[in-house]
Amino acid sequence: MTSSDRSQAVDVNRTYEVRTYGCQMNVHDSERLSGLLEDAGYVRAPENADGDADVVVFNTCAVRENADNRLYGNLGRLAPMKTKRPGMQIAVGGCLAQKDRDTIVKKAPWVDVVFGTHNIGKLPVLLERARVQEEAQVEIAESLEAFPSTLPTRRESAYAAWVSISVGCNNTCTFCIVPALRGKEKDRRTGDILAEIEALVGEGVSEITLLGQNVNAYGSDIGDREAFSKLLRACGQIEGLERVRFTSPHPRDFTDDVIAAMAETPNVMPQLHMPLQSGSDPVLKAMRRSYRQDRFLGIIEKVRAAMPDAAISTDIIVGFPGETEEDFEQTMHVVREARFANAFTFQYSKRPGTPAATMEGQIPKEVVQSRYERLVALQEEISWDENKKQVGRTLDLMVAEGEGRKDGATHRLSGRAPDNRLVHFTKPDTEVRPGDVVTVEITYAAPHHLLAEGAVLNVRPTRAGDAWEKRNAEAAAKPAGVMLGLPKIGVPAPLPVAAGSGCGCD
Repeated sequence: MTSSDRSQAVDVNRTYEVRTYGCQMNVHDSERLSGLLEDAGYVRAPENADGDADVVVFNTCAVRENADNRLYGNLGRLAPMKTKRPGMQIAVGGCLAQKDRDTIVKKAPWVDVVFGTHNIGKLPVLLERARVQEEAQVEIAESLEAFPSTLPTRRESAYAAWVSISVGCNNTCTFCIVPALRGKEKDRRTGDILAEIEALVGEGVSEITLLGQNVNAYGSDIGDREAFSKLLRACGQIEGLERVRFTSPHPRDFTDDVIAAMAETPNVMPQLHMPLQSGSDPVLKAMRRSYRQDRFLGIIEKVRAAMPDAAISTDIIVGFPGETEEDFEQTMHVVREARFANAFTFQYSKRPGTPAATMEGQIPKEVVQSRYERLVALQEEISWDENKKQVGRTLDLMVAEGEGRKDGATHRLSGRAPDNRLVHFTKPDTEVRPGDVVTVEITYAAPHHLLAEGAVLNVRPTRAGDAWEKRNAEAAAKPAGVMLGLPKIGVPAPLPVAAGSGCGCD
């Protein structure tokens, strides 16, 4: 079926809404789902539609214990809307769909389509089949049918983009269900990755984030342990590409050649998200994390030696089964030593189907909560101290869209520094667009953001700003905004501090 054939099969102005939960990979997949639907003739619903669309797609996450309750609660709220709206369709995809399969239709019989992580390209066909046959379509592929990056896309940003370099994961962390749902790691050809980046740059994109469940394992398919560092260096040769980031690496595979490539490639940003999970060697062993505290701190030391101004963030799980007070204190020790710019901290949550869910020594909720609060308090203190070191520095910011919730009231704009710190700055008299670059001096630090309260020192209009302006003008007469659900972490526009894969599995 050609694109024009698919468009003819859809009523004019038939609208869609995509609700996304979980990691950056899901956010990226939702861009593909949106592209597929628009390629098939659907029109994006207004941002305030709140379920009032002809097709509502849930792109789900399965890494939290209450993920299914969350999904069925949302589905339940849509049931009466569907009754009142003939022809409305509901689709459920993503990791929870891959895991639960037929259970979803049994619990919510008003769902029209269930599809998995390996066959997102089938969504338009399944919707049409469900409409014609007037019955639910459940299709879960056991292996990847097509690399997601070969599918149509509706990117959320005109100036920043995700670029997937691999899907799946070869690790066997005992707390993580992702490998069971997304399969073994499958790498893209380097030429295809670079071709996509060059095409994006040609469209005006100036910042890309290389995306994978474990990016620095890239090349395992062909046995090239330096494939990822070579890819970073190749990105440095692409004219017009100003900023390169990646998420998330794994300490086991993080090698010296990657550190050298980061330090020696000017457009690779001085930012690293390195998931710790725990600072305790016994807990790391129980997690099946193939590194120990000394190895992790050794990586941090090497990164700081090569890039003294690098901002390093992490993921930490508190209350893993069997974690003692001594184990937790080891995590606190690593946090003090590493001095992370930011940490995404999680209270351990059972993932049904993972080995950790049935381990002995499950920690009482009140103990986990107490440790969690102590860890957050420590990291807040460190984040603030590290941000204070930025005061007085002159930084080039890429202007972001939608990051400053109070920008309107404070007459400020917001942008990201090279190390990805969020900076709110005084709005200049000249026009500044998302994607443009401004130079500012930092005057104040808070734990999670910086302020540049003086006049902007320089404004550099960019092709990325031109692309944003053109896209905004084209969208003025159309419904706008893929409706991404919570959490919003990782959307390329704006780009926040990287949060790993969002599942705590990196």
